[in-house]
Amino acid sequence: MKIAPDKWKHFYVGILMGAVLQTIALWVLTPLLGTIIALFIVIVVSYGFELFSKITGLGHYDFMDAVASVIGGLLGMGLAALLIWWF
Repeated sequence: MKIAPDKWKHFYVGILMGAVLQTIALWVLTPLLGTIIALFIVIVVSYGFELFSKITGLGHYDFMDAVASVIGGLLGMGLAALLIWWF
């Protein structure tokens, strides 16, 4: 099964989004609350972007794009948390 190139773009953007949000959340909030809020924002932004595309017609709605973004976001959040813990 080959993954479409646009899914990879969403995945990479999700990594960056998750890493930035997790870093900010861990800097400002407690670890558990920060992680929950960062994950919530990753999900809302990922699906919100797709919903915006569907409502306005300015893009192509694909639920799997949101899924790819959330998976990337989870990876980015994990990498950010690991790097913050390590240093």
